[in-house]
Amino acid sequence: MVRNPHLLDALNKDQIQAFPPDYLRNLSLFESLYNEAQALGAWPPRDPLEGIETDIRLARVINVHTAS
Repeated sequence: MVRNPHLLDALNKDQIQAFPPDYLRNLSLFESLYNEAQALGAWPPRDPLEGIETDIRLARVINVHTAS
């Protein structure tokens, strides 16, 4: 449990300012992870629609609209 959330927020803000996003580095990381997934045979999936029923059911549960 965080005892001082304001201090944690200040730390997060300082970290974001100290390390701005680097598009080319992030792209390089993404490409490396993508190539590794392909090498391991984890990507692309054999059946892209596998588990779609579960995804739809979960989306319906999460996106419940209540009447006002």
